[in-house]
Amino acid sequence: MADRLTENDVTPKHIYLRRREFMAGGAAMLGALTLGRDALATPADWMQQKIGAGFDTTMATDERITPFEDASTYNNYFEFGTGKSDPVNRSGDFRTDPWSVEIGGHCRNPGTYALEDIVQPKDLEERIYRLRCVEAWSMVIPWLGFPLASLIERMEPTSDAKYVRFETLYDPDQYPNQRAWFPAMDYPYVEGLRMDEAMHPLTLMAVGMYGEALPNQNGAPMRLVVPWKYGFKSIKAIVKIEFVSEQPANSWAVMQPREYGFYANVNPNVDHPRWSQATERRLPSTGLQANRIPTRMFNGYEEVAHLYEGMDLTRHRYI
Repeated sequence: MADRLTENDVTPKHIYLRRREFMAGGAAMLGALTLGRDALATPADWMQQKIGAGFDTTMATDERITPFEDASTYNNYFEFGTGKSDPVNRSGDFRTDPWSVEIGGHCRNPGTYALEDIVQPKDLEERIYRLRCVEAWSMVIPWLGFPLASLIERMEPTSDAKYVRFETLYDPDQYPNQRAWFPAMDYPYVEGLRMDEAMHPLTLMAVGMYGEALPNQNGAPMRLVVPWKYGFKSIKAIVKIEFVSEQPANSWAVMQPREYGFYANVNPNVDHPRWSQATERRLPSTGLQANRIPTRMFNGYEEVAHLYEGMDLTRHRYI
């Protein structure tokens, strides 16, 4: 079919030209990694150097990739505002350097780790994943990152670790809506995964997209991407990871338990209380050309279905 194209056919030309430049300069980039941290001026610099050192491309798709302009300007990031353009308009001064992540709970290697030490160039991959939001819109994005499982293995969780809890930055000076929006939301934003979900090969810690380091509005410097779940599960700007024995109370489920819950698996057969989930609006989409397509179970990632055998997916789609 004419609309079933490969990533090379649909990714903007300048992205792939830049990507080839990075790959050609891989040896030089690797040399730069030996510099002291003071020589790496910004996280975008050192992150781009690690990205430029080369990465594997896996899990390609024949779906149309969403143009970068859409993926970077139409976002849910409520710490910056409720409008879809608020994140790009309000995040320009968001500081991601220095950045560290506190890792603790039931694991043998707890500590506060600089992001430079968490991101391992050898683990970086490009994965083209769909991102499906509860509001019935979706994108196809080439993410850059590493399997969450590789980080979990380095931390050596104990048998008491049944879930992984994630927490985003709390900084009302940088996040205006942490102070002003939704008093019922108990910031910082919290999300969580069951351990087997966190260890699944599809689960990605993303540090870039479209061949570049993550933009601030898309969750820089590091975010979670869980492609078979609704977008609110893919927490942004992570500063804390904790291995816990009890199911974490994730932020949206605490604030609106009738509408949101812990699992949030994409399920076209069960409507949100206020709208249908049977179809989605794939971006780019306009009022004159609404690119509406059927929603697929688990967002099309049927290889995760075994994780939920025996569960009532009607009950566990949100609550």
